[in-house]
Amino acid sequence: MAAPQIQPPSSAFVGASWAALVAGMGAYLAFLWNASMALNEKGYYFIILMYGLFAAISVQKAVRDRIEGARVTGIYYGLCWFSLILCLVLITTGLWNASIASSEKGFYAMSFVLSLFASVAVQKNVRDTASAGPGLSGAVAE
Repeated sequence: MAAPQIQPPSSAFVGASWAALVAGMGAYLAFLWNASMALNEKGYYFIILMYGLFAAISVQKAVRDRIEGARVTGIYYGLCWFSLILCLVLITTGLWNASIASSEKGFYAMSFVLSLFASVAVQKNVRDTASAGPGLSGAVAE
């Protein structure tokens, strides 16, 4: 049985994914930069964003590797999911206990989730483009 041929993502989806990542991260970081909170608190939220992006991409890669039959150890797979869940728990706990307005909490939460989703979409696009082969990068032939 032949392996299914992977189609490269459309240019529109690639662009939308990158735009969502830039918008989510940009908004989160701009809001964090201008926040009136202690530097250590800003550092906490910055590290949670970076760790969350890494964890989301790691989960996407581990899940896809397993689907495609690549060997992924159980401990790595479990650590990927644990890291992603930990990031969500940490951002939730941090925002729940933060002494900022509810609207600010919602802004951080939404830009955080948008950033995680977009990072997974960008990673998927990069992988699909590479898997589709040379000459097909970034656009579907019509």
